[in-house]
Formats: sequence, structure tokens, C-alpha cells
Amino acid sequence: MDKWAIAHIFASHNNIIITVTDSTGAETIAKCSGGMVVRSQREESRPHAAMLAAGQVAEALKEKGIQNVHVKLRGAGGKRSGTPGPGAQAAIRTLARAGILITRIDDVTPIPHDGGKPKGGRRGRRV
Repeated sequence: MDKWAIAHIFASHNNIIITVTDSTGAETIAKCSGGMVVRSQREESRPHAAMLAAGQVAEALKEKGIQNVHVKLRGAGGKRSGTPGPGAQAAIRTLARAGILITRIDDVTPIPHDGGKPKGGRRGRRV
């Protein structure tokens, strides 16, 4: 019987965080972020940092004997940008190349239902 897990990938424009939980989402199996694999803070969200973080997570999954994952991809959301950051696609591709079968990719970015005022004031950001 194959073991299943859920890979939660949070990809903002400042960082990427990959957390793998069991199928219920209660127990964390592995986690890694962009800041754990690169030295410079400005490179935390880049695709290279996402590849390194996903590689570490894939190693931990193989040690635990997990071959199949559902991916839940999340951008910043809310009143911030709804699109995932630049490292999201690289992280998914690295997981797939590491031999982990990705069965489903869900976008779970929070969408505001007319709540949260964007910053900048009434006239917007004045440059």
C-alpha cells in the first residue's frame, strides 16, 4: 500500500515555505523554507531556493517511504497579490523530478470577499 501525504507550498514574493503533512494535515512530516537553504535574504523567493528546499523535502519523504503527494499551492492572497511567487513552479517540478508522484494540484490562495483595505490611502501611493 502506498503512503500518501499533502505538500503545502506557500510561495509569496518574499519567501517560499514547503510543509508536508499526513493526509489529515495534523502531523508534520517534513518542512523547509527558502531562508533555510540560501544565505542572502533577497534570494529566498527565487526559483533556485525553491528547488533546494523541495529537494530537501523530497529526501525526507523518501526516507519515510512516501511516494504520493497532493499539492496545495498558496499565494500571499488577501489584499496582497493573488498569484503565487516565482518559486512555486520550480518547487513542484523538483518534487516531480525527485520521483514523487503528484496526483493533484490545488490552488488554496485566500480570496477576499470585499474585505481588507489596501494600503496607500485614498489617493494611492504618491511617488
